[in-house]
Amino acid sequence: MGVGGEKFQLGTVGALSLSVVSSVSIVICNKALMSSLGFNFATTLTSWHLLVTFCSLHVALWMKFFEHKPFDSRTVMGFGVLNGISIGLLNLSLGFNSVGFYQMTKLAIIPCTVILETLFFRKKFSRSIQLSLSVLLFGVGVATVTDLQLNAVGSVLSLLAIITTCIAQIMTNTIQKKFKVSSTQLLYQSCPYQSLTLFLIGPFLDGFLTNQNVFAFDYTSQVVFFIVLSCLISVSVNFSTFLVIGKTSPVTYQVLGHLKTCLVLTFGYVLLHDPFSWRNILGILIAVVGMVLYSYFCTLEGQQKNAEVSPQQAKEGDSAPLISDSLSKVENGGGVVDDEPLKVPMWSSKYSRA
Repeated sequence: MGVGGEKFQLGTVGALSLSVVSSVSIVICNKALMSSLGFNFATTLTSWHLLVTFCSLHVALWMKFFEHKPFDSRTVMGFGVLNGISIGLLNLSLGFNSVGFYQMTKLAIIPCTVILETLFFRKKFSRSIQLSLSVLLFGVGVATVTDLQLNAVGSVLSLLAIITTCIAQIMTNTIQKKFKVSSTQLLYQSCPYQSLTLFLIGPFLDGFLTNQNVFAFDYTSQVVFFIVLSCLISVSVNFSTFLVIGKTSPVTYQVLGHLKTCLVLTFGYVLLHDPFSWRNILGILIAVVGMVLYSYFCTLEGQQKNAEVSPQQAKEGDSAPLISDSLSKVENGGGVVDDEPLKVPMWSSKYSRA
């Protein structure tokens, strides 16, 4: 493997590691903020996350850490608004559904993404990849899904949340490649639209779900400290989300999201003494097997395809497994998602989950 392939692989591993560490950290921080301090305004908090992220990137741009690269403004605006709407729908889905049904909604994102990419991008997913994803989803389901209480409104909201989340994550990958922009450049340009969308709907949505007013909350020094800490961590979460999807694929990012869910469950038991059963342990073990199979089959298929195409074509692969020893190309090519602690509150957000 050449120097370019090694740099690509190191960058991918770094992006995956950053995503895992930052996501688990923000879940622990937000659990303290919401469960212990009673600040249950997830959508509004996410709008602050994005605003702080934009300000941080603006400072980085001023210091010339990256170059501003404007492109189609309509695409950026549509992408940013869609991301904001998907977060709001995910929060509404959890508000109207049981935790178990919400976990099923999260699990449905992977097969929905596979279907959309197959239909509209003609991407092929081998039987081996499909098998490994099935094992992964089954394990996460065993570990996290408990009660399944259905209702018409909640089901419609979940369906809309799944569709918008899948489209937004697919767009994250395709926009970066179509306009040749980096994850940092895309995040910088879309953050204002995402933040504004959530800032406008957040107080109303949070008030509807909690029967509380975010502006009338008692902001003690402890609450302010955890809000600031959560916002700072969110910069890393948001950046790593765009970075991972850009370097790998929406499906790989979802697989990583379920890995983070398993880690959150484990850390919740070890550090926070959350309830843990043999069902949780069994589910996590099955999920880990699915992740290992997914990585193995991605690596194997990548090596086979690299042997069939020229080195220049091999560099055009736009996806990578969770762990790989070579430059790989997954699935013939190529969302605060979310990771919940075992005790999930009655609301959540794409970036505070993950």
